[in-house]
Amino acid sequence: MNARVQAPELPPALEWVNTDQPPTLAALRGRVTLLHFWTFDCVNCLNLLPDLRYVENKYHDGLSVIGIHTPKYAYQREATPVLKAVNRHHIRHAVANDPNYLAWQAYGVSAWPTVAVVDAQGQLAALLPGEGRRQEIDTLVAHLLDEAAARDMRVYESSVPVQRPEPRLPLRFPRRLLVTDSVLWIADSGHNRILECTHEGRIQRQFGSGNPGFWDGRNQDAGFTEPQGMTLLKDALYVADTGNHALRRIRLLTGEVETVAGTGACGYDVPNDALEPTKLAMSAPTAVVGMGERLYFTLAGQHQIWQLDLIKNRLAVFAGNGQLDLIDGDGPAASFAQPSGLALLGQQLVVADAAASAIRLVRLLDNRVSTLVGMGLYEFGDAPGRRDTARLQHPLDVCVDPRGLVFIADSYNGKIKALNLRSGEVRALNLPYRLNEPAGVAVAAGALWIANTNAHEIVRVDLSSGQIRRLNFSE
Repeated sequence: MNARVQAPELPPALEWVNTDQPPTLAALRGRVTLLHFWTFDCVNCLNLLPDLRYVENKYHDGLSVIGIHTPKYAYQREATPVLKAVNRHHIRHAVANDPNYLAWQAYGVSAWPTVAVVDAQGQLAALLPGEGRRQEIDTLVAHLLDEAAARDMRVYESSVPVQRPEPRLPLRFPRRLLVTDSVLWIADSGHNRILECTHEGRIQRQFGSGNPGFWDGRNQDAGFTEPQGMTLLKDALYVADTGNHALRRIRLLTGEVETVAGTGACGYDVPNDALEPTKLAMSAPTAVVGMGERLYFTLAGQHQIWQLDLIKNRLAVFAGNGQLDLIDGDGPAASFAQPSGLALLGQQLVVADAAASAIRLVRLLDNRVSTLVGMGLYEFGDAPGRRDTARLQHPLDVCVDPRGLVFIADSYNGKIKALNLRSGEVRALNLPYRLNEPAGVAVAAGALWIANTNAHEIVRVDLSSGQIRRLNFSE
């Protein structure tokens, strides 16, 4: 952008979720300001956060970052879930919710995410849509700060971090569960660790140091970043290490953690026989299941399901053409929209296709993709009924009951729903318990287990009696 124009002031109607002192562009003169337009359901927005954190730290003495949350879903119009998302993703700059798209329209934004760059004179220097632009943002910020210094108008004071923290509890934003007849594994995502527990909540082992990082090691000497989906295969626990864009393996006999795929950085490589799985960059694996010598895992950032052959040590695209959409068909022709949850149903994969608010089915025999529930990227809601009329709102996980029920973590509706594969009916479970953005479900040991993510807890529902209880965790 050559000819700069004055950047619009932030609308006074914005609802600031984590500060009582809303920033204004007028008060930020002398500093470079990045306005980050995002929505917390969008994987591309989340992939951009490390880049913003990088430049925020590098230029702390002259740069301010402001988040403008512009929602896709009805659930996101309220400030409370936005604050939860801010804390879940460790955002320490001021964030406003903009449910009526006032700032979005004022700046002419057309896509999530977009970064508006405002120079030290309050002029709009650039509008940068999309992720993966760290170097471009870094170079532009450095140039604008040097420009301000040359004009003797640069302000060198550091920004003051803001926050409204979560309560200190044993779990922090647990995202996924894996349960056997005797063991409960929890992806304690906000603490960057995997916990191995008894069914009563006694913690037996911890994998991951608790700090975000990417390194192999044993038990607590390893590093995870926001881990999510897990699967058990032989004597190993495989983990979708979402924040590290990698697949990890925990050898349960020894506690050794090792990387089996991914580089630790976000990327969009295409699998090929010449590239080792640990040399291939991918984007946001969120769920994984295993059968025989193969792993199947979702890549929310690439809108695909990939396969890892553990014998040949080779990756391949199993289904999805990489385009954000809801299209059925043979594996390479089908489209997904941030697939986030997986479950095995015989010789089929059941997929929680989050951004399509859909439940999909993929046949392992021929990779054929079909839709069980859902109509499109913006056809979401909260409606029970037949599969063709039922509506969900950003479901994040699924599990399968032996009786033929698919339990759905209908996350943005705050409900658990059940899809009867025989009748095709979808209904919400009538649970006398408040769920707050549940992101994980599992069925085992006669119970339905729920990761009640934004309440930082695990809930157990007895399937025979309907009794519900919250697990109390202890070392």
